[in-house]
Amino acid sequence: MDEEEIDKAVMAYLRKKGFKEAERVLQEEQNRVSSVGSRSDPEIAKQILTFAESGDGPLRYHEGYSKLRTWSYSSLDLYKDELLRVLYPVFIHCFMDLVAKGYVQEARRFFNCFRDDHEMMHKRDLQKFEGILTPSHLEEMEFACALRQSKVNIKLCQYSYELLLQYLQKTQSLTMLGIINEHINFKVSPGHPSSISDDADAVSLIGSSQDIAKQVNQKEVHWGLLEDSIEERFEKHGGLLSDSEKVDGENKEADGEDKKRPVEGNKQGASAKKMKKDKVVGAVGKNVRSETTTVSVAPRVKPELKLPVMPPDEEQSILEDLRNRVQISSLALPSVSFYTFINTHNGLNCSAVSHDGALVAGGFSDSSLKVWDMSKIGQQAGSINTQGENEPSLNGHVLGSDERKQPYTLFQGHAGPVYAASFSPRGDYILSSSSDATIRLWSNKLNANLVCYKGHNYPVWDVQFSPVGHYFASSSHDRTARIWSMDRIQPLRIMAGHLSDVDCVQWHPNCNYIATGSSDKTVRLWDVHSGECVRIFIGHRSMVLSLAMSPDGRYMASGDEDGSIMMWDLSTGRCITPLVGHTSCVWSLAFSCEGTLLASGSADCTVKLWDVTASTKISKTEESRSGSGSRLRSLKTLPTKSTPVYNLRFSRRNLLFATGALSKGV
Repeated sequence: MDEEEIDKAVMAYLRKKGFKEAERVLQEEQNRVSSVGSRSDPEIAKQILTFAESGDGPLRYHEGYSKLRTWSYSSLDLYKDELLRVLYPVFIHCFMDLVAKGYVQEARRFFNCFRDDHEMMHKRDLQKFEGILTPSHLEEMEFACALRQSKVNIKLCQYSYELLLQYLQKTQSLTMLGIINEHINFKVSPGHPSSISDDADAVSLIGSSQDIAKQVNQKEVHWGLLEDSIEERFEKHGGLLSDSEKVDGENKEADGEDKKRPVEGNKQGASAKKMKKDKVVGAVGKNVRSETTTVSVAPRVKPELKLPVMPPDEEQSILEDLRNRVQISSLALPSVSFYTFINTHNGLNCSAVSHDGALVAGGFSDSSLKVWDMSKIGQQAGSINTQGENEPSLNGHVLGSDERKQPYTLFQGHAGPVYAASFSPRGDYILSSSSDATIRLWSNKLNANLVCYKGHNYPVWDVQFSPVGHYFASSSHDRTARIWSMDRIQPLRIMAGHLSDVDCVQWHPNCNYIATGSSDKTVRLWDVHSGECVRIFIGHRSMVLSLAMSPDGRYMASGDEDGSIMMWDLSTGRCITPLVGHTSCVWSLAFSCEGTLLASGSADCTVKLWDVTASTKISKTEESRSGSGSRLRSLKTLPTKSTPVYNLRFSRRNLLFATGALSKGV
């Protein structure tokens, strides 16, 4: 049989067996031979035929992956980190190929033999694949189908890529070569190899195609702030409330506000407070203009939603807070007022703090929602961690469950655990979401449930009021996010596109967009008016649990289950920098009012403060040289007393509130 007959036989066999990648390789070889006129490797057809004939044997997957794994781990340390990136996608596709071909028992043995290598980085994925027991399960699982239809992007330096090719050619590991060709897209870069911590996009194993993400990210995003906002009017008038107000009247109002808000600021006596105030008063007036240069330079956009009319008393309250705002930076870090829940018996699922810290809410597994009014609670604050005078501190407030000692309002109505709570901007309403697939609106003035919103089909993991109130967003196990208004019981918009649970949701400052984080490891930005996805952010390696928007609306931070945080540029959809430091889930993120600092709260019982300014203000020259932004600098780590951090929030005066439940007995 001559070479042409061999080729025809191989092609027919490959079509019959469905080896599309091997068929493509052979076709390319034939095209090359026809163009060159000679055959440099006469054995290629025979090799592919051998590959096809042995295709029914599951042992080749185990042996091929085992050899690739051994070679990768024995590589030089300089290139090992990059070469190890190839193992996980090859492992997953070997497993899915075995299941698809009907070798279920062999697939389980293969999965259990090598799963420990990937348990730390991809635990969530492995848990999903554990439920695949038959080929029909594989076809019904959308996440698996999406992975089989898309490619993984892996970044390697030139030399690492050449080493991998040499290994595949030398070992003639056609099984591994076929999987790599079909499911991995290498991005080869010149220069030295980079570690995974240096490049957030080194491996992008996602349920969404990279091509789809690129296409979506071409859409225009108006990331500016709302025109004619109260903050803009405040800055235009140089920080003055109004011409008719006198200084004495302002001082009296400020004193009154301080009495109303006993939790804001350190409780270190009148003399200490006066010294601190003297240091800050001059800076406040000076920094109004500096804030103007950072926040006010953002473009102004028109609202897509009909915004509610702000009552005069609320407007005056906001103006008062803006006038008394303390400007913080890497040189003047904020204080942290920490509310600790005790005796929760692992029943606390979520917490929330009103914008001024006067109200604190907790959602519990017994279907209850409890709200504490801090003005009714005595000064029972105990110092958890105290730093120097110019250093941040954690001031503790203990919230118990005994109503005789700790007065709270009990809201009951849900039929399942409460997973999220959110205060309205004024603090007069609070939303709660539950595993009973409903969202409830409660009145803090009437202490009653006003509305029950039904629309989701499964548990609602998160709910958030918009910055202007009236509208709110929710996210659910049904893989959708929804936009609601307080006066309608049906959702205004449904955002569908995630491949798994939508775990968290966050509003953009201009209310024209919402961001959603999902268990499919992606973050999406949605246009509220059209319900269309306008950005897909790819880079996380575990489920996304928390989101935060910068005050100017340009940047977004997202935190995941592994403890990683990423900063994104909404205008480009690009990851500016990863933040590495937490050792467990990042449950909450918050930007300071002028956007200079980012606070992160984690299950590792710490609050971390990050310098945003140093990372986002990168010259275009540096950006083009490095290809990505420099990493955010960690300014301070504030540990708690065995208290995981559930929630963070900056007040309008730039005091940082934090909440958590004590994880062991006092």
